[in-house]
Amino acid sequence: METNAVVRRGLVATLILWGHLWTPPIRATTDTPASTTASELGKVVAEFALADVDGKTHRLSDVRDQPLVVIAFLGTECPLAKLYGTRLAELARHYEPQGVVFFGVNSNCQDTLREIAAYGQRHQIPFPLLKDVGNRFADQLHAQRTPEVFVLDQQRKLRYTGRIDDQYSVGVSRDRPQQQDLRDALDDLLAGRTVRRPCTAAVGCYIGRLQQPRKNAPVTYSRQIARLFQKHCVECHRDGEIGPFSLLRYDDVVGWADTIAEVVESRRMPPWHASPRHGQFRNARVMTPAERQLIFQWVRDGAPEGNPDELPAPRVFVPGWKLPTTPDQVIAMRDTPFTVPSQGTVEYQYFVVDPKFTEDRWISAAEVIPGNRSVVHHVIVFYRPPRRTRRAGIGWLTAYVPGQSTLGLPAGQAKRVPAGSQLVFQIHYTPNGTRQQDLTRVGLTFVDPESVQEEVFTLIGINRDFEIPPHADRHRVTMILDKFPADARLLAIAPHMHLRGRSFRFTARTRDRQEVLLDVSQYDFNWQHAYKFVKPLELKPGLEIECVAEYDNSKQNLVNPDPTATVRWGDQSWEEMMVAYLEVAIPRDSAQPDRRKETERSQAAQLRARRRATQFLERFDKNNDRRIERDELPKAMARFAFERFDRDGNLVIDEAEVFRTALQSKQQRNDR
Repeated sequence: METNAVVRRGLVATLILWGHLWTPPIRATTDTPASTTASELGKVVAEFALADVDGKTHRLSDVRDQPLVVIAFLGTECPLAKLYGTRLAELARHYEPQGVVFFGVNSNCQDTLREIAAYGQRHQIPFPLLKDVGNRFADQLHAQRTPEVFVLDQQRKLRYTGRIDDQYSVGVSRDRPQQQDLRDALDDLLAGRTVRRPCTAAVGCYIGRLQQPRKNAPVTYSRQIARLFQKHCVECHRDGEIGPFSLLRYDDVVGWADTIAEVVESRRMPPWHASPRHGQFRNARVMTPAERQLIFQWVRDGAPEGNPDELPAPRVFVPGWKLPTTPDQVIAMRDTPFTVPSQGTVEYQYFVVDPKFTEDRWISAAEVIPGNRSVVHHVIVFYRPPRRTRRAGIGWLTAYVPGQSTLGLPAGQAKRVPAGSQLVFQIHYTPNGTRQQDLTRVGLTFVDPESVQEEVFTLIGINRDFEIPPHADRHRVTMILDKFPADARLLAIAPHMHLRGRSFRFTARTRDRQEVLLDVSQYDFNWQHAYKFVKPLELKPGLEIECVAEYDNSKQNLVNPDPTATVRWGDQSWEEMMVAYLEVAIPRDSAQPDRRKETERSQAAQLRARRRATQFLERFDKNNDRRIERDELPKAMARFAFERFDRDGNLVIDEAEVFRTALQSKQQRNDR
């Protein structure tokens, strides 16, 4: 649940909204192919007359004596446009002495003059911000995205079009730009050179163009689309929540129609990363094919509003909370705000609070509210019981982290916090360039102890003993979980890795069968889901859960901080983790031993088994593919080795098979 300190919190919002990869839109009529954009290079841009937020009209001819003009299309709520607002302001100040003029243009139908003015103040924009009513100027330049820039020479011919630089993209963050496209274009033109990269792909939000709705369209916002948004989207896309824009009202939605279609088609939204082939989850964020087609049809028909009388009743939210009711107790992390520096790496902060529980409290719902979302990456709240008091699991209470839903347990289930416990806030801050303050809170909902049939708590599985080689694109790390409380049921699983995480699979095994519980085949660091089973798994004696994680340390991983590095365990995102959080339930007041020593013994046994597996591969893996084939072993031991280790009978021995065999051998010796 960590991220690089150089990644700004606004970027996290970008990553959350847009996912990993840019994909083509479904509306070919609204997007301009790269070849068409390139064909516009060298053409003269016609005169424009656009008013700024104060009503003053600006014309291209007003700056006829200036050598270069930069036109930047911006949006007030687009995450990437927010990220690049300050960058554009810096570039404008840098090039002003050389006669370069900047104009910001907002063509979004959903952005008001007040919002545009606030955007300019927030990012300290020194150049005019112009409103392109009806997106006529955007149409003239074939502008499609925010942010997207156009550079005109002294004759007002188009010499560059595309992105500002490559530091931020859809799901990608770099410590610094590798290509300074806009800066390079300006430097080339000021020096009298031909622009070296005159056309790049702009990546961001679609410009919210004025729609022309189809009359008598079968799909309308009022009749179908508002209900879909209520079901799948508005939990996050409403005022004060993590979604960068609201989807509660038609006027909020209509300008985002093309972008909504794009992210739904690419399955970036709603965010969900479990393979549909394995497991059923009660918190799955999945649109059905029919629901997706309704959105596509609505967008193709010009996003018609329909009859407002057909709107569904609005979803009711507790003001300021996702909890079903107002919390019974709200606890702040401290009395005064914590100051987050403007830059640098901030070590994890731990704030200890006494909630003054004089008796055991049973908690059915909990939610963390960050005091300052711009710098808070994640928060974990756990309890620390008094000494010599039994604690079930690791004391995990709730968390704020991308993708993690609010703790809300079904009737009859609750988490027990022993009397006299302290609450600990673990908070990871990410500086955003200016000094900030934060005062994070947690809200708790209590239930009557007599109503509780099952106690819920969190177990943790950790493998710290791994080393990911440079450039490895599928490095595998394994872990076996086999120590569970008596009569326990597995309610949910949450895998955790960092930026090199590629996939994470959980497989339950007994002597006579196996079942894949969860397969996150495309792990996304931007979304830390807890996958909640529709049907909990009985954790019976003899059952083991094999955890297999894969890491991509290659340059093909676009978010990889450094493919040349050897990567080991660590808190920061440029390091790695392999963690499995397991939410389990046991009958209330069942006598459960303190399993900490048992867990320590289990982890030590796993460490020895893992070392044996590593040593076996290092000794016999001649071609370094992390697999042993029969011809790589001495003939004298090949038969024995394959009978012992080749558990799936595929005539290949991998590290996981040696590890599991070594671990089970140890357990069998202990049983005897």
